[in-house]
Amino acid sequence: MQMIMLVLDDPNRLDAVVEAWQSIGVSGVTMMETIGAYRRARRRVTGRYVFGLSGLSESAERSQYTLFAIVPDQGTADLCLEATERIVGDLTEPNTGVFASWQLTSAKGVPEQVDDKEAEK
Repeated sequence: MQMIMLVLDDPNRLDAVVEAWQSIGVSGVTMMETIGAYRRARRRVTGRYVFGLSGLSESAERSQYTLFAIVPDQGTADLCLEATERIVGDLTEPNTGVFASWQLTSAKGVPEQVDDKEAEK
């Protein structure tokens, strides 16, 4: 099993990414609204100079979403990456996102994912 993680820079693309992953067979995605340390620090400094009050900048922070999912194998993780890039563009470009996957040594409470071919048998 693999854990996949996507830090999605554009929250407007969240539903499209989740739907694309589901079409691949990903049955569960955990989503959190997040903000990176660099973005937060940059906004706080900009807010202090522009507005004169740091409190105003905190409400102006633009967040992103971080998605997590457990998938059965590296092939599925690669398909999720490809689907993500079809929606947000090349992740090496700025303001798109960050995708990572890694091997899980154990996981409990994860239902087995059955692909469509197996379900038809």
